[in-house]
Amino acid sequence: MSFAYGLGRLPRVEFGTGRIALLPERIRVYGPRALIVTGGASFLDGPNWPPLAEALRAAGIDWRLLRVAGEPSPELVDDAVREHAGAGIDCVVGIGGGSALDAAKAIAGLLRPGNSVMDHLEGVGPELPYRGPATPFIAVPTTAGTGSEATRNAVLSRHGPDGFKKSFRDERLVAELALIDPDLLATCPRPVLAANGMDAFTQLLESWVSTRANPFTDALARAGLEHVRDALPAWYEGRGDPAAQRAAMAQAALLSGITLAHVGLGSVHGLAAPLGAFFPIPHGVACGTLVAEATRVNLAVLRARAPESPALRRYADAGRLLTGRHLEDDVAHAALLDLLDDWTRRLELPLLGAYGVTEVDVERVVANSRGSSMKTNPVVLTDGEIAGLIRARL
Repeated sequence: MSFAYGLGRLPRVEFGTGRIALLPERIRVYGPRALIVTGGASFLDGPNWPPLAEALRAAGIDWRLLRVAGEPSPELVDDAVREHAGAGIDCVVGIGGGSALDAAKAIAGLLRPGNSVMDHLEGVGPELPYRGPATPFIAVPTTAGTGSEATRNAVLSRHGPDGFKKSFRDERLVAELALIDPDLLATCPRPVLAANGMDAFTQLLESWVSTRANPFTDALARAGLEHVRDALPAWYEGRGDPAAQRAAMAQAALLSGITLAHVGLGSVHGLAAPLGAFFPIPHGVACGTLVAEATRVNLAVLRARAPESPALRRYADAGRLLTGRHLEDDVAHAALLDLLDDWTRRLELPLLGAYGVTEVDVERVVANSRGSSMKTNPVVLTDGEIAGLIRARL
């Protein structure tokens, strides 16, 4: 843990049941013309869009609508910028899961400059500095997973054998407002709920053991882990108070976005990027199916090569926190792995093979796994150790 750290820009946050009703007046702060970016169908076909559309009309908002089906590509962003750049858009609103929010974030960043997002993507193209200015962006998440409402990066994907999943990143892309209404999660399908919930959990756990962890992110990660512990399995299984569980998971996702933006992630997200680029694996599924095995590998390598690493104590603290038991470190490590294995089964997270990943793909995935997320993993893994992690989940 570092006691020398800085805090980046964060959005203004409006959190609570019924907050979606505030959106028209919040848009009016920036002007009457909005571009609303949503997912393919779930929000627009659900119960929350008709009253919101009526409220937007009553507030005099003139809006254009863009649907994003699946993970956004650079081409989608560039096409949207070309189509809407001359429309005098005052504000871009993203309503949906991480894909819709990331698309809206990238479009908001480029509507005024007008250039291609490929100019700025990390690891591909010329990686030119982003100069701005960005159009004001409002994030309205309808899932509890990516934390994109609080991050400074938009993740864009190109799928296929030569695919990639890379970030367009700059502090000026951070949302002006994150409007978080847990009631919007009520219609989330159970498989999406599980995958997104495990994405948020993984972001919190990886932030907790990150080589850049600091007291600020520790406080947020600990609170987020407690929320997931108390809410996710019960919510998925239909036990307890769903309204309280939705609020807890929405809070966990927000906190995970803040922590990852400040201290980075780890091996799970390092692998999720190439897996999501080469195969049709939803990001949350990749995280959820890998996190138990990745934790097992990290612990084994830390014991073997870095027994003095503070990450060993941090993993033990996570085990104690998530199980609610006072345990010695080694026992807490085992309890953490048992709990993660149990959650993987209970949340019915599929193996990678269900999406077409086979032994012949392992080398290519390993070769493309060492992006920014791997750099803050608590221990440097060899190619063989990463390959073994993948094979354990085929």
